Amino acid sequence: MKQKEVTTPENTEININSDADIPGNAHLSNEGAEDAMEKLQSELEEQKDKYLRLFADFDNFKRRNAKERLELIQTAGKDVIISMLEVLDDCDRAEKQLQESDDMAANKEGVLLVFNKLRNSLQGRGLKAMESLHTDFNVEKHEAITEINTSDELKGKVADEIEKGYYLNDKLIRFAKVVVGK
Repeated sequence: MKQKEVTTPENTEININSDADIPGNAHLSNEGAEDAMEKLQSELEEQKDKYLRLFADFDNFKRRNAKERLELIQTAGKDVIISMLEVLDDCDRAEKQLQESDDMAANKEGVLLVFNKLRNSLQGRGLKAMESLHTDFNVEKHEAITEINTSDELKGKVADEIEKGYYLNDKLIRFAKVVVGK
């Protein structure tokens, strides 16, 4: 490179690098810029690859989650059904006994045992019957079928229960159908 001497008004000389007199464009080459551009391009490709892999992983997760959810829904009642099979077997035995025997006391006792086994099995799974009779009518727990004239002490209260209400693990799963006193 040539250096040019310039004089300023104070008569001091300043050396200024001047490439204007050199022919060609060697002084304008940007090899560092090309390297930076290639580096940025490779980083962009790497980020695109990461994005595509992440998107594919998320898509696989959604499919797997939907499949597991469907399987869970299909087999959700499996435990309850298995516990009911014992009661069903007892019902079959009770039916057979009812057909073969005329002893009403023994038949009644056998049927009551089956009913109690059914109730105990369901209670073991978290089912709890709602106590509604002679309680205040509550629209969040009861479904009024009709109203009847009653004594003053039963006004606004449940006079009769048509269908029991039930809780499953303390969550209401069926409203009680009741008759309300007025």
